[in-house]
Amino acid sequence: MAKTVFITGATGLLGRIVFNSFVNAGWTTVGAGFSRAKPPSILKVDLEDQAAIETTLDDIKPHIIIHCAANRFPDQCEADPDSTRALNIASSRRLALAASSRSIFLIYLSTDYVFSGRPGEAPYEATSTPNPPNLYGQTKLAGEKAVLEVCENTGLAVVLRVPVLYGHAETNAESAVNVLIDAVWKAAQDKDAQGPTEMDDYSLRYPTNTEDVARVIVDIANRYLIADEARVAMPKILQFSGEQRFTKYQMCQIFAGILGLPLDRMVGKGEDKDTKVARPYDTHLSTKVLKDLGVDVKSMDFTDWWKREMKAYRR
Repeated sequence: MAKTVFITGATGLLGRIVFNSFVNAGWTTVGAGFSRAKPPSILKVDLEDQAAIETTLDDIKPHIIIHCAANRFPDQCEADPDSTRALNIASSRRLALAASSRSIFLIYLSTDYVFSGRPGEAPYEATSTPNPPNLYGQTKLAGEKAVLEVCENTGLAVVLRVPVLYGHAETNAESAVNVLIDAVWKAAQDKDAQGPTEMDDYSLRYPTNTEDVARVIVDIANRYLIADEARVAMPKILQFSGEQRFTKYQMCQIFAGILGLPLDRMVGKGEDKDTKVARPYDTHLSTKVLKDLGVDVKSMDFTDWWKREMKAYRR
């Protein structure tokens, strides 16, 4: 029987790759966007409109929903907390209610920022106690709780936490990793700058490729759908992460090396205690639960992937 998937945030950095991965896996795939909707494959759906959500689900009749839509930029979250809560929390609950009442399985994409990331705490297990350092993490954690609460007795939802993502992007600004390429170019070309560009060389990150995340999501979808009623006893919180560790400055060094650019006008800086939006030091996620389910948790080599991708960035 043909399987149908509905993907929110299907025009975003991760959503586009998830969409293509389900298409390639033979699923009937429908996405939702808003400002970048492209009917009939990417529908314009207002996730703050309960009636619109229900009508869309009744029309598509998906077996599973992948909820990628979110405000995922910490600075933007702090600048507009009301709309962030509306999308990350209220819309997630709204979608879960509509899905659960129709027996549709939901995968909710969450973040490593649900953890404090204080030195010495990582790696975090799926069962570790969350303590978000900023509004972004707080709203994503609240979204987790809302979705799991709605589906508590049905087993129709699972949370997948992932760290900072990189991959094919429409603009570098879509990814906190890709955008570092712009910083490298600027540092190399801005000869009139008053001083060197400072880049974080303190906080540890585990950049994870969107293609790896999408592969894992397809695997999870298949496993949980096949489980049927037995999924009530299956894990409700899953975590996936790349295992290579870098600071932002170290990633810039890699990009500069691949591009053949000098990096003498950029310097690494230590902990920034005056930042407006708190960010964690190390939120490395354990993938043990996925491994126990038999999911392949391997991830692409960061430098190798960028060596192939950088052909499009050479100027």
